[in-house]
Amino acid sequence: MNRRIMLTAVALGGAGAAVVAHAQGGSSDAQAMADKFAATLTAHDIAAFAALFADDYRNHQTSAAAPPPQPGKSQKQATVDFFAARLAGMPDLVVTVEAVVASPGKVAASFVYTGTHGGVFFGVPPTGRKLRFTSCDIFSIRDGKVAEHWGMGDLAGVLAQLKA
Repeated sequence: MNRRIMLTAVALGGAGAAVVAHAQGGSSDAQAMADKFAATLTAHDIAAFAALFADDYRNHQTSAAAPPPQPGKSQKQATVDFFAARLAGMPDLVVTVEAVVASPGKVAASFVYTGTHGGVFFGVPPTGRKLRFTSCDIFSIRDGKVAEHWGMGDLAGVLAQLKA
């Protein structure tokens, strides 16, 4: 079992109840959410992406990669805006699911983002460089929607590629 899958299983509270979906062929509603997350971004369908999130969605990740929402803006809208900017910065963005661990109501996934830096991205004008970076995300699922998120992305790797 690779390190990311093992860490994700621990994050979900134990491998006993977890299903290592992509590595071993299981499926669940929670796993389907990781697949939908990647598919809507790859399709550049920001409306379908927004529909994945509950209106009272809570993002527990606050960092330079995911700053807190501006006053008057919901956490859902801030997340949608963040990914819309990512799509603008990488017009050929493709998101794939590298590994998933799912249990009822929670899913953890490692996502791989690839594309060409063809628009302003993290404040950097287009360079035409091919980019590849990852994120590890945990979603709490309620009523078929993402209700909460914890995660981290490879911001240092993105910036290094942009400035190379």
